Amino acid sequence: MTKSIYSPGHARTAIIVWLVLVLLSLGVISRSHFTADLSAFLPSHPTAEQQLLMDQLKDGLASRLILVGIEGADVQTRATLSKAIAKKLRDNPAFVSVNNGEAKSAERDREYLYKNRYLLSPAVTPERFSSDGLHAAISDSIDQIASPAGLLMKSLLPHDPTGEMLQLLDAMSATSHPEMQQGAWATRDGETALLLLQTSAAGSDTDAQKLAMQAIKAEFDHALTATATSANPKLLMTGPGVFSVIARDTIKMQVRLIFIVSSVLIALLLWAVYRSKTALLLGFLPVATGILAGIAAVSLAFGVVHGITLGFGTALIGEAVDYSIYLFMQTDYAGDKENSRKRWVAAVWPTVRLGVLTSVFGFASLLMSGFPGLAQLGLYSVAGLIAAAAMTRYVLPYLLPAQFNIQDFNPIGTRLARYATSARALRWPAIVLVAVSAMIVYQHHDKLWTTELSALSPVSAADQALDGRLRGGMGAPDVRYVIVLSGDSQETVLRNSEKLAPTLARLVEKDLLAGFDSASHYLPSQAAQQARLNSLPDADELESRLNAAVQGLPVKARTFEPFLQEIQTGRSRPLLQRSDLQGTSMAMAVDAMLLQQGQRWNALVPLTSPAGRDIDAAQVRKALDDAQVEHVLFVDMKAESDHLYSSYMQEAIWLSLAGVLAIIGLLLLALRSLKQVLAIIVPLAAAVFTVMAGLALFGQQLMILHLIGLLLIVAIGSNYALFFNPGTTTTQQTISPKTYASLVFANVATVLGFGLLAFSTVPVLQAMGVTVAPGVILALIFSAVFAASAGD
Repeated sequence: MTKSIYSPGHARTAIIVWLVLVLLSLGVISRSHFTADLSAFLPSHPTAEQQLLMDQLKDGLASRLILVGIEGADVQTRATLSKAIAKKLRDNPAFVSVNNGEAKSAERDREYLYKNRYLLSPAVTPERFSSDGLHAAISDSIDQIASPAGLLMKSLLPHDPTGEMLQLLDAMSATSHPEMQQGAWATRDGETALLLLQTSAAGSDTDAQKLAMQAIKAEFDHALTATATSANPKLLMTGPGVFSVIARDTIKMQVRLIFIVSSVLIALLLWAVYRSKTALLLGFLPVATGILAGIAAVSLAFGVVHGITLGFGTALIGEAVDYSIYLFMQTDYAGDKENSRKRWVAAVWPTVRLGVLTSVFGFASLLMSGFPGLAQLGLYSVAGLIAAAAMTRYVLPYLLPAQFNIQDFNPIGTRLARYATSARALRWPAIVLVAVSAMIVYQHHDKLWTTELSALSPVSAADQALDGRLRGGMGAPDVRYVIVLSGDSQETVLRNSEKLAPTLARLVEKDLLAGFDSASHYLPSQAAQQARLNSLPDADELESRLNAAVQGLPVKARTFEPFLQEIQTGRSRPLLQRSDLQGTSMAMAVDAMLLQQGQRWNALVPLTSPAGRDIDAAQVRKALDDAQVEHVLFVDMKAESDHLYSSYMQEAIWLSLAGVLAIIGLLLLALRSLKQVLAIIVPLAAAVFTVMAGLALFGQQLMILHLIGLLLIVAIGSNYALFFNPGTTTTQQTISPKTYASLVFANVATVLGFGLLAFSTVPVLQAMGVTVAPGVILALIFSAVFAASAGD
């Protein structure tokens, strides 16, 4: 005699295996790392330009900067708070540098420039220190005494008659700086005090960035208490690291809230449906199993779980709960437990199984994506749905008590059956609606999809506006254009930067560039420094040349005794290293433009575009080719990010189409009938086109998460279409009233799960909600409208 599949031995084995897998998943999740930055949505195998963009987003200096604003009090209070915060944070190891424009920082900068002026100034050449060169330089310096900088030049003349210090200061002042109020930085409108901080941790280390933010807030509160002001100053923070923390916390909070609210709403729905506490509790077990399996699978495969994946998983509750609904509501409880479950397995499970497989086939295509974020969504879906369905089929029946029963849904199902039969009369109006929707989608095809990478950003418009306001107040340029020089050592890339400088200077003269910056301005190559030292004559030779140089000038040679001494001191000064910059504001600039990645070095040369227009990329690239500098690359960061997102979207569309083809292939293999496959596909296509048209009419540009939502409509809707076409998966030729009732309640549960995402303030989560919720409703309606009748 064949042993029953519901024997106690099988039951124990199934339950034990399930519990072990749940415990293992919990163990993996407890050690998982969660993130909310854009790095998960960047390619696994980037081009050189994309790699630069990725490096800057993940670990570049820009990702480590926190811009702090203090507003809401008088000027003196804001400056006092700024100085108190800066003083404390400079001793905090979480920060590499803290700048607020205080004189102490400016003094360190001037000291560095003055002590090393002969190593830093590109004007230091043998010609400049010839008799004629000295004569011309001293003459220019004397003329400068009559200029606005005359007081400074007069005091410097005996020490620096060639004007190297003044040239370096002029070069420094060419860059934009904030205003100074009461000895501290302030925005140009004078309403906000500013501090610029560089964290020790990379911007991608969200936990460390949050600790840094907490340290800033703690020092602000302490300084505010010590100031004892009656005003109510406000602390503002912005920057990539701040955005990562805010995004992660916002996503976590909203995901948690949506999960709780949707769980409660679905629980209320199921209670109204089942009127059974046992059914209510057991119905959520496949959901929990799917969520745990999905998160654990992503964590094991990728080492990190993105917040968007969590939001997506929260909505999985709406689909995973469908499986238990199908089990509870479509089971015939007449007779003994074992026979009733056998009937469900024979009559209903094949349809549910095929529906699950269509979902799995659809999302499995995303696993091939070169973008980890997209692959995460695919893996989460595949693992979560398989786990939820397997738990429903192989474990949940064993957990049902002997006298398990729910209320009779035949009366409701009979009424719904009449509605479903009447819906077929709407077939032609539905065809017209779908045709009009297809026309709308075609009319909007050129602007239907967004081309901005920022569309994936979870940062709110208000936070972006604050960032723009504070950066504008800081005078920080929008670094869109960058030249990248690569080499096997720091010395190589610094030399190439210096070799490229004359070419870029000519572009500035032609008004093709407004300016450029380079790490070599603050840390010249060793070769350049040595050449400049070699340009300095020894004491006897310099004295002789100086005596000749002052002929005809209103100064005496003995005026420059300090100059003679400092030249000899300079000749013996060791060459500058990166460590010599420590404590100056220029250290941050060098760190931003001089990057080491393993054995490879990159020097970034930011370009400033002419006022009111973009840089002519073709002209710049031609100039770079003519300069014949090795391993040089011109990057338009905005164009590259847009190109990156465009390729991302293109790949996602092709993968989604591959998923749809996989679903069609699966259905053809399972049903062996093109007519039956069309009966399944038509309502799904109708729902997708109608949703896309609706979003287009409301002016919503579609992004990647809308596309995932459309794929979800196909995945979830396939279950409805399969049930509305009996005989495709089982020998059952008619739809029972209980089936109609289960489909409607399953649809409502799905809408509750995904619909709440539409109220999220995180754009990527909201996109999924506004797509899936109406889409699955339409998929159910179109499945009824286009269902095959007995005469078809």
